Amino acid sequence: MATPTIDQFLGEIAQILVARDGSKLKDYLILEPPLPALYTTIVSELQASFASLNNKQLERLESKCRTYLPELDESTNKGGSWPAFIAFLAQYFSFLRDFDPSNLVRTHDALKSLLNACILALSDAFMGLSVLPTTIYLCRTLSRLAIGLEKQPELVAQLTQQLASSDTASGGESAMTERVTLVESTANTIREAFKKCLSERSGQPQSLEGRRVGIYLCANLCLKLFFHCQKIRSAEQIFGNIYQQSPPLSKFPTPQRVTYLYYLGRYHFANNHFVRAKEALEGAYAQCPRRFQAQRRRILVYLTTCNVILGRFPATELWRRPEAQGFEQLFGPLCLAIRRGDIASFRRLTSIHGPAAAWFLKWRILLQLRSRCEMLVWRSLIRKVFLITGFQGDATKIMPNIGLKDVVLVARCLEARALAWEEEAVRRTNGQPNGTLMSESHNMQSLDHYVDPDLDGVEDLPEDDPLPEAWQIECTFASLIYQDLLHGFVSHAMQKFVITGSKASSAREVGFPRVWQVLEKKATKEVPGWVMDDRGIGSGRARGRGGGRVVRLSGARPVGVGAG
Repeated sequence: MATPTIDQFLGEIAQILVARDGSKLKDYLILEPPLPALYTTIVSELQASFASLNNKQLERLESKCRTYLPELDESTNKGGSWPAFIAFLAQYFSFLRDFDPSNLVRTHDALKSLLNACILALSDAFMGLSVLPTTIYLCRTLSRLAIGLEKQPELVAQLTQQLASSDTASGGESAMTERVTLVESTANTIREAFKKCLSERSGQPQSLEGRRVGIYLCANLCLKLFFHCQKIRSAEQIFGNIYQQSPPLSKFPTPQRVTYLYYLGRYHFANNHFVRAKEALEGAYAQCPRRFQAQRRRILVYLTTCNVILGRFPATELWRRPEAQGFEQLFGPLCLAIRRGDIASFRRLTSIHGPAAAWFLKWRILLQLRSRCEMLVWRSLIRKVFLITGFQGDATKIMPNIGLKDVVLVARCLEARALAWEEEAVRRTNGQPNGTLMSESHNMQSLDHYVDPDLDGVEDLPEDDPLPEAWQIECTFASLIYQDLLHGFVSHAMQKFVITGSKASSAREVGFPRVWQVLEKKATKEVPGWVMDDRGIGSGRARGRGGGRVVRLSGARPVGVGAG
């Protein structure tokens, strides 16, 4: 049966390949409904002439494509078809023919196979660049479909079981312990396109030639999916590969830079590298145009959290920015509690029953604020007790000091207040966390009286005093001294904290150095994963590519020894 529309379509594709116009090729190879009338006719001709695309019919279709698409001739420097592209185009026709919008799971499988065929076509050294825009288009379409399917678990239950079965067959026992989700599987497929772009060998290594233009487009899609399915460790390979082989980030368009730095900052945030996270998030926030308030707000959530953890509290001007709407009510009381050393208010604000717990949990910053800011609260509390009851120093040889008993007394009073509030909050909410984020999935009522069968009948030990004791406060002092947040030493015999080196300056300034200045001195300016233009020695980066590599010095000669 004649297929005039398909023949015309293939002829136009041939012209596009000769011109090596990748953008126009992407505009022709569309997938998403509603399709233009031309593509409806193509589908009708496919269904009539290729009733079932088995191996024989697929060979017929590939033969037709080869007839209309001239093969690549590198001697003429003109474009043309190549075997991988012919296979991809046949797969594209197969997708159009069998597309069923009511069966999204099957559509996901078919689209994933189509993307794999396109990635193979992308591998061609001479013509691969022509299908890069189509590859990016397929990656975006597949990622949107995967995220949409995940919101409908009843549709993907069977597909998830298939993924688990294939992983078990290929990975054995280790695959059974950590199964690949639908979104993660999609990200792994897109990562293959990222690798093809990163492995481009044409032109200068630091230039945006060939497939390198797609490095951050593919990387950002992978990172979006990995963070969506909470597989942050899988993103580590993306950052490592980019840090080793990518051109400088500044050479890429602004949207790609902002998106990449946002995910890089979140990655370091999740790994408790808050100085690195702050640097990346500051870069993303500074480069994000002001009109994109939703994106700026998303960045600012984690940037503000990093700064609070690092002892840098937001200024009043920040609260007035449109993307920071509501931040003053969320972060303001927390910063005030840290500054005052108010343990009771801090415990209340960072509790799962706290007034902003649902919002903090939504952005996954509650645990970081609770655990990392606690030492800052203790530092402020000790400082305030020192100013009220401590010995400030005078002309005598006695160094400034503060009695540990005074700190213990104040701490027990504040902790008792916090404990009373927590008990009242649990009673008032029947043990459910504040907000609906966790209340639907966590039922804490049955945990209070649960006894493990192996321990049934064992006599209970007496409960410890929930309030801090002297040895615990002494350990807190030791921890703060080790972190350089306090300057001095603890006299165990005298039960005092003694500030040293305060003759030239006030004891308050010497004994309680500024938190941000201390942490900034300890940290390096290097942000692994961020490839910059100038990677000089002063910034902790090696010039050129290959930052972070290990340099072996076992064969190096001593200074002053010549080569002989």
